[in-house]
Amino acid sequence: MKNHFLFYSLILLFSFFSTCQVGAQNNMLTEEEKADGWILLFDGKSAEHWRGYNMDAFPDEGWVIEGDALVYRPPQTDTWSSGLDIITRQKFSDFIFKIEWMIEKAGNSGIFYHVLEQPTQAIYWSGLEMQILDNEYHPDANQGIAGTRKAGSLYDLIPADPQNTKPHGEWNSVKIVSNGPVVEHWQNGEKVLEYERWTVEWFELIRNSKFVGHPEFGAMREGHIGLQDHGDVVKFRNIKIKEL
Repeated sequence: MKNHFLFYSLILLFSFFSTCQVGAQNNMLTEEEKADGWILLFDGKSAEHWRGYNMDAFPDEGWVIEGDALVYRPPQTDTWSSGLDIITRQKFSDFIFKIEWMIEKAGNSGIFYHVLEQPTQAIYWSGLEMQILDNEYHPDANQGIAGTRKAGSLYDLIPADPQNTKPHGEWNSVKIVSNGPVVEHWQNGEKVLEYERWTVEWFELIRNSKFVGHPEFGAMREGHIGLQDHGDVVKFRNIKIKEL
C-alpha cells in the first residue's frame, strides 16, 4: 500500500512540475533566441514596449494583463465601440515577428505592421493587417472575396491558403516575415500567403480596394507593429521580433 501511495504521489508531483514548466516557457526567449538577436515584446508582466495608437502612454482601460497574456476586454458600456489600438514604441523595417492569439466566440481583431501614426486617421489606413477572426461565428468570414477576411489573410486583399485557423478559445501561432518588398504570413506552422509590394500587380490590387484613397497604405518601409481593438475579447502572448 505504501509503495502504491508513493508511486501515485510521484506521478502527481511530476505532473505539477511539468505543468509549471510549460507555463513558464511562455513570454520568454531561449538562450538561442537571445544569441540570434530576438527582442521580447511582452514578458507577461509589463506592457512597457507598447503604447496607445496616437497616445504617449499605454491605455488605462480596455487592455490588461491576465495570467500570462496581454488581453483586450471592451469597457462595459451599452454601445459598441472600438479603436483603442496599441502599437510598439519602436518602429521596425525588415523583421520576423511572432505572436500567439486567442479570440472569443464571434470575435474579430487584427495584427498591423508598417503602421504610420496619423492623428486624423485610423490605424488601418496605413498598416497592413493580418486578420484575426473566429471564422465559424463571425460574419466577416463570408465577406470579402474568396476568404480575404478570414483569419491569416492580408485583410480584404489576399486570402490565407490553406485556411488552418483553430477555433475560438484556442491559441493560434503567427509568424510575419517582412523582408524588403516581400511579405509572408505564417499561421500554425504553415505559410498561408506571400506577396510583393510596390509592383504593378500590387498597385492594381490597391487600386481595386477600399484603400485606394489612402496612398500611405502599404507604402511604409518602416513602421510600428499594432494590435487591434475591434470591440471583442482577444488575448496575445509570446510576442517577439527579430530585425533582419
